[in-house]
Amino acid sequence: MKRMCAVPENAGTSDSGSIDCSDAQISVQHLFRKLGNEEFIGQRIILAVSQKISNASERIQLIEFLISDYMKDWLCWQHFDKRLFEECVRSILKARNDLQILENMNGLYVVYIERVVGRLAREVAPAALQGKLDLEVFSKLLC
Repeated sequence: MKRMCAVPENAGTSDSGSIDCSDAQISVQHLFRKLGNEEFIGQRIILAVSQKISNASERIQLIEFLISDYMKDWLCWQHFDKRLFEECVRSILKARNDLQILENMNGLYVVYIERVVGRLAREVAPAALQGKLDLEVFSKLLC
């Protein structure tokens, strides 16, 4: 069940011949709902999915802690990797957009990711205004 609940890293790519990830997820969800009629299977589905949600929220919380604990210090370092940081921002913003699409079903994720984005914006604002970071990337945090 845990393997079936996991989405492969390369799922959802638009290569020709690949299966659309959202269609596959809907099919798997429908299958789980049908199989969930059996108490033995249904309870294990709930456990596997709730563990996934818990793991995801813990990862989001870890991002928030790292940002609040270290971002100001990182920005002061001479060897701050601006490209890596901008890639992190893009990744966080993509996660926020992906979660907002599913807001009705994943309200908690949306709350967490909004908190992370808000914290990130507050922590990097001084560096962005000093020209240490790309203002275009920073402005996307404020949207």
